[in-house]
Amino acid sequence: MQDEDFMRLAMALATEAAALGEVPVGAVVVKDGVVIGKGRNAPISLSDPTAHAEIQAMREAAQALGNYRLVDCVLYVTLEPCAMCSGAIQHARIARLVYGASDPKTGCCGSVVNLMAEHKLNHHCEVASGLLAEECGGLLSTFFRQRRLEKSKA
Repeated sequence: MQDEDFMRLAMALATEAAALGEVPVGAVVVKDGVVIGKGRNAPISLSDPTAHAEIQAMREAAQALGNYRLVDCVLYVTLEPCAMCSGAIQHARIARLVYGASDPKTGCCGSVVNLMAEHKLNHHCEVASGLLAEECGGLLSTFFRQRRLEKSKA
């Protein structure tokens, strides 16, 4: 599988999140070409502010490896990670982050701040941005457009 295939899997997870009323973000963790963790946004359904897609995927990957360090792993996520997720990515020692849509409001991999490039932090992962960005962003735009429409009808 290629980067695009893994991102499409993350997009499918984002679509599942949207169907459950969650902001459509999906993530997968890959090691040696094998998916070892999947996640979709679930803060609302789990009543857990930390239940972002990235955190869910990294938790599952850590369980699969039996180690909280996700060395040599790649994280694919449909939306640029926030500060919480960026910190977790660094603590987990993710080797490479690939994200789709940028997040101009809370993105911490270059949009608002760039925690991945902060030289004072002790771990840095390679970052690739913009993979299938239009499609990933479209999932979010469609979701929020639908929410606004539903609110206006209420």
